[in-house]
Amino acid sequence: MARLSKAVLNEAVKQGLLQPDQVAPLHTFLNSQPGPRFDFTHVLYYFGGMIAIGALTLFMNLGWEQFGGWGIMAISCLYAVAGLGLTNFFQRTGRLIPAGIIAAFVIALTPLAIYGLQQAMGLWPDDLAYRDYHYKIRFLWIYMELGTLVVGSLMLWHYRFPFMVMPVAVTLWYMSMDMTSMFFGLDYSWDERSLFTMWFGLAITLLAFWVDIRSRKSLDFAFWLYLFGVIAFWCGLSSQNSDSELNKFIYCCINLVLIGIGVIIIRRVFVIFGALGVAGYLGHLAWEVFRESWLFPISLTLIGLGIIWLGVLWQKHEARLSSHLRQKMPTVVRELLENRAG
Repeated sequence: MARLSKAVLNEAVKQGLLQPDQVAPLHTFLNSQPGPRFDFTHVLYYFGGMIAIGALTLFMNLGWEQFGGWGIMAISCLYAVAGLGLTNFFQRTGRLIPAGIIAAFVIALTPLAIYGLQQAMGLWPDDLAYRDYHYKIRFLWIYMELGTLVVGSLMLWHYRFPFMVMPVAVTLWYMSMDMTSMFFGLDYSWDERSLFTMWFGLAITLLAFWVDIRSRKSLDFAFWLYLFGVIAFWCGLSSQNSDSELNKFIYCCINLVLIGIGVIIIRRVFVIFGALGVAGYLGHLAWEVFRESWLFPISLTLIGLGIIWLGVLWQKHEARLSSHLRQKMPTVVRELLENRAG
């Protein structure tokens, strides 16, 4: 539920939608309800959480190698036990945001624990360290990734905090790169890697939509899956090499579809990357196809103004058109859109 300022409620009074004496109690009630907001307390929550997660993932140095495999695994388990204790404490006291962040921290520990176990059992190559997991592409990481997905699924089943999906989504993104070597071997080409990343990203995006449907009447569990799914799909799509103008035009059309999907299901990530793709295609037209044409900038200006006019028409008839379109959608999709819009 969005927080409403008193200025908005006072404007409602001016329009006769509220009585003046209703503003103060309604403002207090609305701002006391649980829901998304972003204040300084939340900045501290997420900033501290990301530092803690980053300390044992992206910023891990070689100093921990002196503990050996069993030592690394033991320390990771101690961290996890402490994290679970904090998660339960925050949950009992109603501090759900830090509870979700600490739970995500526990999930992010999983690759480190599995690394320690593999090293202790002599299953880890001597020329690689744990920090390489976050910077290099290797099929060797698949055990760490599968373990993280298992732990993440169990944690989500028990706690159900949306931010816990973040390390799961990152892991799926890593898998989209690491599994390329399994399908194409060690000598795979850039085009093969891009193609696999594109299809894997599409699969994650479809998974995100399924999760969105399943959680349509509760919190938003699909955000991180959409984010990394669209990133993988768009990067894989945009990395395809083609000298065909028809293929480049199809690329532009796909990005226009992304924008349309983002508008329909109310997900900005589709709109952002779709707009980047369209801008890239228009840049190609300006610098390559119509480089010497004086008519191209004029035509593009007219197209831009036409799109703005379409926006004006859409705003004028939005309620009627949206209602008409939603009536033709499946019930679950309609419920999803109504709940997310609210």
